[in-house]
Formats: sequence, C-alpha cells, structure tokens
Amino acid sequence: ALPIFVAGCGKFFEGTAEQMYKALIEILGRLPPETRVYCGHEYTINNLKFARHVEPNNDSIKQKLAWAKEKYDEGEPTIPSTIAEEFTFNPFMRVREKSVQEHAGEADAVSTMGSIRKEKDSFKVPKD
Repeated sequence: ALPIFVAGCGKFFEGTAEQMYKALIEILGRLPPETRVYCGHEYTINNLKFARHVEPNNDSIKQKLAWAKEKYDEGEPTIPSTIAEEFTFNPFMRVREKSVQEHAGEADAVSTMGSIRKEKDSFKVPKD
C-alpha cells in the first residue's frame, strides 16, 4: 500500500520524512497526472481542513473543501482524486512550494515534510 490519502498522507510509523518524500514526490508524483488516487479511508474533509491551515490562501484547497463537504452531505464519496489534483491541494505533495515551507519554518522539502507531518499528528480539526 502507498501512503497517500486524498489531500493527506499516512503517519511515519516506522519511516522517515525522507522516505515519505520519495514515496509521494519521486514515485507517485512521477505517475501520469491523470492517474487516479483511490484510498481506503474517507479522511478528505479533515485532511483539507489541515491543508487550509497550512495554506489559508490556496484557492484550490478552498474549492476542494467546499466540494468535499457537499459530497459528504449528499452521502457521496470524495474519492478518487488524481495526482494532478493532489499537487494543487495536498500539503504533503506541495512541500517544494514556498508557501508550505514558510508555514513549516523550513527551507527544504524533506524538512518541511517532517515538520508538517508532526504538526498534523496533533492537529485539532476545526468544525467549519
């Protein structure tokens, strides 16, 4: 299994930030952009709320969160997404972006990956 969820990634139980970076960016990120991302758990809304916390000015996150809430209210799944979409709203696939690095207080992608994963582990999901 690969460590990706819509707008999120798995915890680093036995791995490192560098291993997660390689899995998400160097392996999954090199798949064709239209590759669909199917995951076994429905964490999309909570993951997008964390993404919004990391990048509050990212319109892709705002739009995807509104869409996901609508789907949830209709009893519909929010899965799948695509690799191309993940690069627009998944903070763990956006660790090379200055906005994500600045949020993390880091200057490189791997350190940013570690920092935001640690932050996500204790993130209190807001109700809105």
